[in-house]
Amino acid sequence: MKIIIPVFILVTLVSCKSNQVQSSSSQNNVNAAVTAWHKAAAEANYDNYFNLMTDDAIFIGTDANENWNKKAFQIYAKPYFDKGKAWNFKTLERHVYFDKTMQMAWFDELLDTQMKICRGSGILVKENKQWKIKHYVLSMTVPNENSAEVIKIKMAIEDALIKKLQIKN
Repeated sequence: MKIIIPVFILVTLVSCKSNQVQSSSSQNNVNAAVTAWHKAAAEANYDNYFNLMTDDAIFIGTDANENWNKKAFQIYAKPYFDKGKAWNFKTLERHVYFDKTMQMAWFDELLDTQMKICRGSGILVKENKQWKIKHYVLSMTVPNENSAEVIKIKMAIEDALIKKLQIKN
């Protein structure tokens, strides 16, 4: 009995350390995948960019009409990549989270972009031991004190879109 308790404690400590190492490694791998994805866009590397997305990936852009599956997004983005200038998002901050299986991760990030600070959020899944983006949402941030001004600017366009979408539903 005297030997069992120290062995149990040792096994528990080693197990906890192993989970921390796995979590840290997974977090590094997710960060590397998202960073590589942004880098591929900055370098206008079409193949690298889209290879980091799952086949059924969704990209939601800053415009209310921008909700693309991967194929539609590829068609939209191809001319930008072909011109050698896609977009260049530099990560300012990123938070990564995992499900219990460590096969799915989600993140939120603040980005320095041509639109100033934007917020990105997404979901990655592990496919064949590689992290791939399954869903991504890009949003422009608006300081609270400027919300009224922004609403005035977009009101006419979005009121028309609201009516169109209400009729659809």
